[in-house]
Amino acid sequence: MANGRRVVITGIGALTPIGETASEFWNGLVSGKNGTRMIEHFDTEEYTTKFAAQLPNYDPNDYFDRKDARRLDKVSQYGLIASEEAIKDSKLDLDAVDCDRVGVMVGTGIGGMQTFYETSVSLHEQGMRGVSPFFIPMMIPDITTGRISMKYNFRGPNFCAVSACATGSHNIGLAFDSIRYGTSDIVLCGGTEAPVWPIGISGFSSMKALSTRNESPETASRPFDKTRDGFVLGEGAAIVVLESLDSALARGARIYAEIVGYGFTADAYHLTAPDPEGNGVMLAMRNALKMAGIRPEDVDHINMHGTSTPLGDVAETNSIKKVFGDHAYKINLNSTKSMTGHMLGAAGAAESVASLLAIYHGLVPPTINFKEPDPECDLNYTFNEAQVRDVRYALNNAFGFGGHNSTLVFKKFEE
Repeated sequence: MANGRRVVITGIGALTPIGETASEFWNGLVSGKNGTRMIEHFDTEEYTTKFAAQLPNYDPNDYFDRKDARRLDKVSQYGLIASEEAIKDSKLDLDAVDCDRVGVMVGTGIGGMQTFYETSVSLHEQGMRGVSPFFIPMMIPDITTGRISMKYNFRGPNFCAVSACATGSHNIGLAFDSIRYGTSDIVLCGGTEAPVWPIGISGFSSMKALSTRNESPETASRPFDKTRDGFVLGEGAAIVVLESLDSALARGARIYAEIVGYGFTADAYHLTAPDPEGNGVMLAMRNALKMAGIRPEDVDHINMHGTSTPLGDVAETNSIKKVFGDHAYKINLNSTKSMTGHMLGAAGAAESVASLLAIYHGLVPPTINFKEPDPECDLNYTFNEAQVRDVRYALNNAFGFGGHNSTLVFKKFEE
């Protein structure tokens, strides 16, 4: 067990392609709902990938007044919406809480991509007069964290870690540290991302990272399937309320699970490709288990990074085999990216929510779209149907471009 105070999760919020609240997200996960559809809000005729996992009915006017909607990039809008849900779900009494002891750590892998793109076009067409004075505070990655703190007057530790697709998990791990070492009592943490825009699709397409299965977008994200051809870009946000156990018990809070460890490492290998030997990933998982004070055979479930790329799925599978040995075949693994797509900086947070709820409900969501076995991916990925299982310990893996690796360890709560 990690030294310091015990840390539990008392609130969750989620805005995803398969559910616009945490409960909708969970129902979508266990039913195998797919969030991928053709892109309609910009012309994709010349694009090699014409689809993404998108928020299906999102209208900022449902959540914000007209002025705020204009002055908030979608990346901040999504984070604020999920934060509000998490706070309400936790039943925090904002009038009674010590705001000096409440932190906010919400990251984004990219930031205000739409704002950056549109302002660049305006600068090109109109010169400096085309650049809004709100451009910088709408675009910078830390602004969502700042906005959340301003809305609720939270004055505790406030920052955002940015580590590409490991961002959400890194912020949760750092929030865990803040509470267990006593610099805060409560922290809102997670990730948000809004990359489904021409420059986002173009950038990942140019790297040959995205699936091009335009004839069947709903089956394009197929982790561990032999015919996988790349990931599906996703969007949204997920926020969790981490709280010291003493604080949670004192106010009679519902506790979803406990966070007991993490591992943060680097591949030190390549800008975008995973280390084929998996050294950084294995080190992250081993360090997480060591901090949690548990053995590999104690783990019941791993929500894998599982992006549906030919190299990544095999590399992560092999790393799990090396860390867990024969027990790897007894773990219920899954990739919820098969349903949500890859939410980039929000992915680790959304998948942490999925892991927490798997513990809380005793049910592991499926990996959908599996048809053709890959002999190199031969573990139990919980294909196509959710499986009832008492989950005492669950891991969440998240890896980012640049070789950033993050593994979180969640535990079923026991007083």
